[in-house]
Amino acid sequence: MALHDELAYLPATELVALLRSRRVSPLELLEATCARIEQRNPSLTALVHEAFDEAHAAATALEARARRTEAPGRLHGVPTATKDLYGFMPGWPATYGGIRALRDYRPPHRSLWAERVQRADAIVLGKTNSPVLGFRGTTDNGLFGPTRNPFDTRFNSGGSSGGAAAAVADGLLAFAHGSDGGGSIRIPASCCGLYGFKGSFGRVPAIGRPNAFSGASPFRFDGVLARTVADAALVISVLAGPDARDPFSSSERVDWGGALEHEVDGLRIAYTPDYGGFPVDPRVRDMIARAVRAFEQAGARVDEVAVALPRAQRELSDAWCRMVLPAHVAALDALAAEGYDLRGEHAGDLPPQQRRWLDVGERLTIHDTLGDQIARSEVYDALGAVLATHDLLVGPTLCCLPPRNADDGNTAGPTEIEGTPVDELIGWCPTYLSNFSGHPSASVPAGLADGLPVGMQIIGRRGADAEVLAGSAAFEQLRPWRGLYEIPAGRALG
Repeated sequence: MALHDELAYLPATELVALLRSRRVSPLELLEATCARIEQRNPSLTALVHEAFDEAHAAATALEARARRTEAPGRLHGVPTATKDLYGFMPGWPATYGGIRALRDYRPPHRSLWAERVQRADAIVLGKTNSPVLGFRGTTDNGLFGPTRNPFDTRFNSGGSSGGAAAAVADGLLAFAHGSDGGGSIRIPASCCGLYGFKGSFGRVPAIGRPNAFSGASPFRFDGVLARTVADAALVISVLAGPDARDPFSSSERVDWGGALEHEVDGLRIAYTPDYGGFPVDPRVRDMIARAVRAFEQAGARVDEVAVALPRAQRELSDAWCRMVLPAHVAALDALAAEGYDLRGEHAGDLPPQQRRWLDVGERLTIHDTLGDQIARSEVYDALGAVLATHDLLVGPTLCCLPPRNADDGNTAGPTEIEGTPVDELIGWCPTYLSNFSGHPSASVPAGLADGLPVGMQIIGRRGADAEVLAGSAAFEQLRPWRGLYEIPAGRALG
């Protein structure tokens, strides 16, 4: 077996151990990783920029440090990738999710995610695909096309961190950068059979300029996609911690590794089949109803609850779409100042749904904005009411299976589920509820339906990140999902 196949599905925790013991060198691991990417990425479009020469230089530098017996970082020598949406690296292309006019745009910035994983000695070797400005739960765009699902390439990998998810599920990387403003870590985790975690708001700093407060409406997060809960905890331990550039960043310390050892015996778990009003595909509903009972094997109490959402799901998804518009306008204004007119000359580079919502944004009033924040507050109260009597809230990550890829660069989700209309961008993704509220949440693989992964969402109280990780780790132990990856590992590459 080739080295790149031997190492492909090892967790980051095991790779770090191999690298520190010098049984594998950073250069050997990097070369094996690059070989696997070159072989398998063309059939997925998971990575859209490869910086193998820079990565080779970084691996060489790590080996030189090891010879000087310098202490290795927590991610010593593990290759990874950042997202082509605000995941900046100096001099690398930044297309903001496949905007054609930006194919040669190369800003000098480095994102905080890249700063912190590189400081921990991870090797960032490229960028992963995402949709334009992250404004949907699928990954497709007019520049790079769709990211295909490694479980069945006719289907999408989810979004907006879909390139990252496909790369990890296909064994190209052990972990990758995800960002989450409406579920963009958890949605692709569900679609690709991965573990996706986002912490409480402020746990991982968000650096926004010129508006330092831009990450709060809705709450937006940086996080990680991985194949194991332990890998996610390891990476979050590197990402978390205060930063003076973020007015919301938290200095509270969390024992991320220790959280994996917490017992769930005695935990009170609330189970919702539909979050109080979302239509759910019966295949998904049945899978989650069975999966949640695993917690009872670990001594937890599971109660089915009714989440008292104050408004119809379509009204809430529309509110989410309006809330993210200021961040999109800010990005477009900043690009216009650099000569990229995406509202005029290059407007055709934006998907039609994006253009329609930007037009809505131009007409928003202060009463509209206030109304959306009131709706958001009602969601916060509804989740809080459940979590006042329970430790965790568990339900489906998505309301349906992964969508099929389109052939026009504009893959979206369903327009209806079980006869109920939903917004094709985000309405089939109840993940955005915890972006309204800022609660920590994760998606764990619950199993397969018709050969495609189904994710189960775990939401914890604000600040109770350790409980979400503990619940996730307990579920992984009770219902291990490692065997799922035999499917993408064995897929035909033609």
